[in-house]
Amino acid sequence: MRKMQLIRRLLNYKYLTRAQINGFDNYKYSAIDTSPLSQYVMHPFWDWLVKFFPRWFAPNLMTFLGFLFSVMNLVLLSYYDWNFEASSGEENTTPIPTWVWLCTAINIFVAYTLDGIDGKQARRIGLSGPLGELFDHGLDSYTAMLIPTCLYSIFGRSRVYSVRPMRMYYVCLTVYFNFFISHWEKYNTGILYLPWGYDLSMWGSTAMYLVTWWMGFEGWKFELPLGSYGTLPLGNVMEAVLHISAMANLPLVFINVYNSYKHRTGRLLSLSEALRPLWPFVTYFVLLFVWPFVSPNDIMETDPRAMFMLSGTIFSNVSCRLIVSQMSITRCEVWHWQTPMYVISILLSLWLPILERPLLYMLLIVTTLTHWHYGASVVNQMCEHFNRVCFTVHKRVPDFEVEGKQHSKLQEHPDALKMPIKKD
Repeated sequence: MRKMQLIRRLLNYKYLTRAQINGFDNYKYSAIDTSPLSQYVMHPFWDWLVKFFPRWFAPNLMTFLGFLFSVMNLVLLSYYDWNFEASSGEENTTPIPTWVWLCTAINIFVAYTLDGIDGKQARRIGLSGPLGELFDHGLDSYTAMLIPTCLYSIFGRSRVYSVRPMRMYYVCLTVYFNFFISHWEKYNTGILYLPWGYDLSMWGSTAMYLVTWWMGFEGWKFELPLGSYGTLPLGNVMEAVLHISAMANLPLVFINVYNSYKHRTGRLLSLSEALRPLWPFVTYFVLLFVWPFVSPNDIMETDPRAMFMLSGTIFSNVSCRLIVSQMSITRCEVWHWQTPMYVISILLSLWLPILERPLLYMLLIVTTLTHWHYGASVVNQMCEHFNRVCFTVHKRVPDFEVEGKQHSKLQEHPDALKMPIKKD
């Protein structure tokens, strides 16, 4: 009996504080999307497409299915190309089957489309609210790892036409930073300024997968002539484009935050409070940036995919916690509870190099499971509060039952009402 109670408590852990729960009651979505591609191409297409979906199709189900299509790409490419060597063109390597590239192109475009219409479906059937936005952005934070990791399989570890895993790792860190800084911007301004890079990256990824399906990975094995400057391999071009698309938004972030103080439209936090959300991110950034350099086994060359997945998962968790604080207008955490585990693991790997790879996989498994538990528990807690079932359009209990329970509580404790009855 005690074991069952412990398991139930673990599966129903309450990560959200009362202040955060109450903060979600007053939340209103505020975002600005200035991307020409999004405004003039994708939104008209999504507005047309969403009309074909039945009204019983839950928006959160759209969001989750879109995420699973992105995950499917990671699973496929991990199976056929775990160490990013299949497209290197070197001896003793087996190329990724042609059909996989077509599948990845379809998957990424379907994922992009579902991510674009989930909010429209929610507004269409009257279910828009903080639960859907939190669920959407939480999964988007995970997708930030999936996109660059999957694209790397197109070029692989070719010593001539691509970049080494460490340089691709820099790209991943840049993408994580861009996602995080956009939500840090909203934490301070109250407005989510959607970056242009997302739409461009999804279209670019789809196009690159289609070209690889049509021409094979060999089609990318050439260098662009730069006149007197020599030549530039296409793998380096992809690296530069991903860096630029991820960081191009940074100046606008600082301008928008500055204007929110100048015009007094944001939260007007003190400097220390405004920078507070950055500390968990910076801590992990430093730890995961330094680890490959001090690694006794050259861990980035030994197992780059595990490093990509580990970094993406922990940064997703840190981003999700920021999004919760940002949406509920509560103070963000300054310390992440898993940090000591990372520090100890890195130090142990330096002391006993034979343990480095097992420690890497231990961190990956533990971080992944705890992140999934955090996400599932937060969504469940939100569903309980807003009387929703996550993947359907139905309520958990009828309104009259909620009102009756609330009324009985008021009769017993007239001053105990802390949570208003949610109505659509």
